[in-house]
Amino acid sequence: MVQTFHGQSLTLPQSIITIGAFDGVHKGHQSVITHVVHESRKRGIPSVVYTFDPPPRAYFKGAKILTTLDEKLERIESLGVDYAVIASFNKKYLKQSSSQFINTLMSFHPEEIFVGNDFRFGNGREGNVETLRHFFKVNTLKPVCCEQGTVISSTRIRKLIEQGKNFEASNLLGLHLQL
Repeated sequence: MVQTFHGQSLTLPQSIITIGAFDGVHKGHQSVITHVVHESRKRGIPSVVYTFDPPPRAYFKGAKILTTLDEKLERIESLGVDYAVIASFNKKYLKQSSSQFINTLMSFHPEEIFVGNDFRFGNGREGNVETLRHFFKVNTLKPVCCEQGTVISSTRIRKLIEQGKNFEASNLLGLHLQL
């Protein structure tokens, strides 16, 4: 069972971490999280998903949220994650510098961090993947594509839902519709 920490500090002697909004925990997210869980088990250390509530795109742009926090945590748990850290994405969080965020990550003592290649953090998005690499071993995974070769993303899934293409959206989310 995943242990969840809401904005509280978590200290671990070692870990493998992935960081992201994970809105919908779609097939692309599932691939990344499954990889992190596999790596953590192979090394005998805990896996951590560091995520945000609400997702940044919902906070900044009012984007429709694909899963409630409870649904997101259920899906993360189903993938075998040991710890989920939920950062409250609000005005206070946005004022955090990139060095403050790095200090938070240091408390998890990550052996490796997995993020998207466009990952940004800190006040004004001042930190990026290269900033993280000054402090940690960072691995960026290629985006996951569907069978047609198109990248699976929360934005794409939202568009499919808006277009009434619920079956396609559900497929990308990894959900099985009851017909």
